[in-house]
Amino acid sequence: MLRLYDYLPSGNGYKVRLLLARLGIAYERVEVDILRGESRTPAFLAKNPNGRIPIVELEDGTVLVESNAILWHFADGTPLLAADRRARTDTLRWMFFEQNLHEPNIATARFWMRYVDLTPVRRAALEIKRQLGTEALGVMESHLRGRAFFVGERCSIADIALYAYTHVADEGGFDLGPYPAIRAWLARVRGEPGHVPITAG
Repeated sequence: MLRLYDYLPSGNGYKVRLLLARLGIAYERVEVDILRGESRTPAFLAKNPNGRIPIVELEDGTVLVESNAILWHFADGTPLLAADRRARTDTLRWMFFEQNLHEPNIATARFWMRYVDLTPVRRAALEIKRQLGTEALGVMESHLRGRAFFVGERCSIADIALYAYTHVADEGGFDLGPYPAIRAWLARVRGEPGHVPITAG
């Protein structure tokens, strides 16, 4: 059976859990408490020298790291990843956007506000994170006007990647009230078959 090394509140871990649930793939989840340094132990670093979750360990011992790469691995050949070359390129576009512009700001603000001490350095940086996160939400809102999903006419791993931290953006101080297209899209993703909440282990 697949083994998923994960931290339950993590949006990056949630992406993988949500995809596996959507695809009906069974797995064993191993909780890794990143706040207690469990992702920095020698045993964990032997699996991922970057010291981050999630990690998926396949039945043959192969280890997959980086949440969006893991999504691509499991979605390939399923309806959650298009076969068309241009649609696949567009999927990558939004997954790169998520990791480069969305996650570093929206997820980081959430992490600082909910899970660690808001030190003076973090507090000083938080306003910049909020500004950049708001810009990312603006890009998403503009794209989603008149569209049901990010790529094509159905939910894909681009939506799963962006849903993970967007749906809990309020925990980082982001108000989604001004973004009706995003809110409608979140409801559509929640309504997809096999959906599970972020707190489902």
